[in-house]
Amino acid sequence: MVEGRVCLSKEVRNGLESLKRKRLHRIKSETVCGPSGVTNMMSRSGGDALRASASCGVRLQGNAESFSRSNVASCEKDVFSKRKVDKFYTSDLEWTEKIPECPVYCPTKEEFEDPLIYLQKIAPEASKYGICKIISPLSSTVPAGAVLMKEKAGFKFTTRVQPLRLAEWDTDDRVTFFMSGRNYTFRDFEKTANKVFSRRYYSAGCLPARYMEKEFWHEIACGKMESVEYACDVEGSAFSSSPSDLLGTSKWNLKKLSRLPKSTLRLLETAIPGVTDPMLYIGMLFSIFAWHVEDHYLYSINYHHCGASKTWYGVPGDSALRFEKVVKEHVYTNDVLSVDGEDGAFDVLLGKTTLFPPNILLEHDVPVYKAVQNPGEFVITFPRAYHAGFSHGFNCGEAVNFAIGDWFPLGAVACLRYAHLNRVPLLPHEELLCKEAMLLNSSLELEDLDYSPADLASHHSIKASFVKLIRFLHRARWSIMKSRACSSVSPNYHRTVVCTLCKRDCYIAFVNCGCYSHPVCLRHDIKSLDFPCGSHHCLFLRDDVREMEAAAKKFEQDNGVSKAVERQAENGDDMYSYPLSNKFQNDVEDGYFPYCEINVDLKPEIATMTSATGQTVEYGHHSLSHNTGNFRPELTDALSSFAASTLCSFVEQVGSSAKNQVQGLANLGNTNDKRFCEEVSENTYESSVLCLSREDRPG
Repeated sequence: MVEGRVCLSKEVRNGLESLKRKRLHRIKSETVCGPSGVTNMMSRSGGDALRASASCGVRLQGNAESFSRSNVASCEKDVFSKRKVDKFYTSDLEWTEKIPECPVYCPTKEEFEDPLIYLQKIAPEASKYGICKIISPLSSTVPAGAVLMKEKAGFKFTTRVQPLRLAEWDTDDRVTFFMSGRNYTFRDFEKTANKVFSRRYYSAGCLPARYMEKEFWHEIACGKMESVEYACDVEGSAFSSSPSDLLGTSKWNLKKLSRLPKSTLRLLETAIPGVTDPMLYIGMLFSIFAWHVEDHYLYSINYHHCGASKTWYGVPGDSALRFEKVVKEHVYTNDVLSVDGEDGAFDVLLGKTTLFPPNILLEHDVPVYKAVQNPGEFVITFPRAYHAGFSHGFNCGEAVNFAIGDWFPLGAVACLRYAHLNRVPLLPHEELLCKEAMLLNSSLELEDLDYSPADLASHHSIKASFVKLIRFLHRARWSIMKSRACSSVSPNYHRTVVCTLCKRDCYIAFVNCGCYSHPVCLRHDIKSLDFPCGSHHCLFLRDDVREMEAAAKKFEQDNGVSKAVERQAENGDDMYSYPLSNKFQNDVEDGYFPYCEINVDLKPEIATMTSATGQTVEYGHHSLSHNTGNFRPELTDALSSFAASTLCSFVEQVGSSAKNQVQGLANLGNTNDKRFCEEVSENTYESSVLCLSREDRPG
């Protein structure tokens, strides 16, 4: 082991000194000083970053001159200064030998034909480990460096500076600093990273993975390196577009994966960088990715294009709650937890800032597995599997998310937890589930299709999740109509909106107020809502709800699906009902049964208003009064400005009352122009994301 202070290259050293002299307003949109792990990366995800957590530090706002240079210098000193952290025992690193390897798969070229079919095949075994490694039988004929330097002329990226030390994880140990590094070409960063490695180890070659693992944890605990640079979440791909490149033309090219036939994310109409479109991760010696779980508990796939190896640690998805419990009780102090209960640690972990040695997990019987990823190898992380790791030197990787049918139950759990924390979802889960279920329903009508056991298991997950959702929404609509909470019903054309109160996504139905600025999902007591525009509420309902309910009833003919629904009813573990209050749940009186006819009983005063111009429209089992007579001209401005009135207000007013968090979908039923309604609706979900501030936006 090499002792003594290890100097960074002149370029890196000068860059860091330059950062310390820069005025804060140059980086105020990227700067947070808060309780840390070893590193804090800009989160690309809506679910991870849409709410500033008290545990993740305070965002610097306003004029940078208001902060004294002494405060800045003090903060920077805390960022890099190492200290002994007693809770992490790192003197003896023999525990590194006790972490077992994850499964490694070597598919043939025939098995390698379709990645999602192959992953379905190995998932029953591999998912038990949280991560697995797949060695590609195909090689790229165009190196990543050539792709990024030649095929993508002018390609540059900006690194992030990562402090290399452990944290106490209390409010007095604020070390996380979103410091922007230098702007590099791929070749320039390779030269800089290789200088750092060669000056430390007097070698340009790779060193054994076990040796590098111990070196890393020694460096984090008590080494002399203050920081490293890491280019994470860089938009782009290093897969070649050359028709002669075997890997680039295959379905394992990560640019193609989210659009494959079995990929649920193919149903998204808007690309999400890093989720549907891959991102690059270009590292150097000891670059870190902190402990985290993928957005919405999605799968992830990471390909190692070139360079030094990476060490990964993974925890199986079924041990995620035990992982969070250990982090809450043995890593974090109570003063950094912004919420109580089992979501306390999850909330802080979403910041992707927490790093600690995995031996603390082993000590508390949380299973951990290891992978050493080399060029030409894929690493898969399974839904809800926490993972972390580091680089052994300069390298370039690429990653993207994906989902197949078996993801939906876990995706529902993720949405529930986001709602607990009042976080805006990144994906329209309800929309994806409905679209996938209706496509499955159509395919099942073709009786000559031959499904594999993996396909049937995937179908079961889709069916059971869809039936639970449809049953809940049907019961909620029945209760709303019985209580006369809504005074009109209008069609909901396409797309998804986000609930003003709990931020859950609504695709099938939602309720809006008189000024059309407060869409609310059916998980709330509508009669108790107190909006400034008054008590007039309209139920917006998709006109194909009848077909969806028919599909759900057909799915229930599957004995396995009906049993799954019965178990949910017995255990009360309905992922789709939160935050439905207990009072609302108990309001379902005798006489209700699943899929029963829902008779619309509007308030008498509203019914008289529609007698002259109202019309009756058939939607499924319901006879709905399509209220066109109470359209008010003074709402024209509200309608025309709808697309801009989405999530902006409640992102800017975190912590304010729901009545002031203005966003929503215009009363589509109160216009006769369906095309206008569709155009407004088409912008709903994009606007909900695009209007976010830079640090909150996906990517």
